[in-house]
Amino acid sequence: MITSKQRSYLRSLAMKLEPIFHVGKNGIEGAFLKQVRDALEARELIKIAVLDNSEYTSREASDYICDKIGCDGVQAIGKKFVLYKKSNKNSKIELI
Repeated sequence: MITSKQRSYLRSLAMKLEPIFHVGKNGIEGAFLKQVRDALEARELIKIAVLDNSEYTSREASDYICDKIGCDGVQAIGKKFVLYKKSNKNSKIELI
């Protein structure tokens, strides 16, 4: 669990990120979750976009992915959301 100060810091880092995944009509499946898990291990902080044809809102998708992977939802605004998970091998982001 991250604190509000840590969340604020992560939001500031995420402002310059572009979405690397899109949740669409296929929803959130096992292969998608594996790719998100691998991306979080490599980058620690990622942004994901939800397409108009998806059955999920950005908050629902964020909560679902966080529940399945064990990451932290940093922010969900509009059609985009940001996820964070500390890397086990190569931690780049230092939270205070």
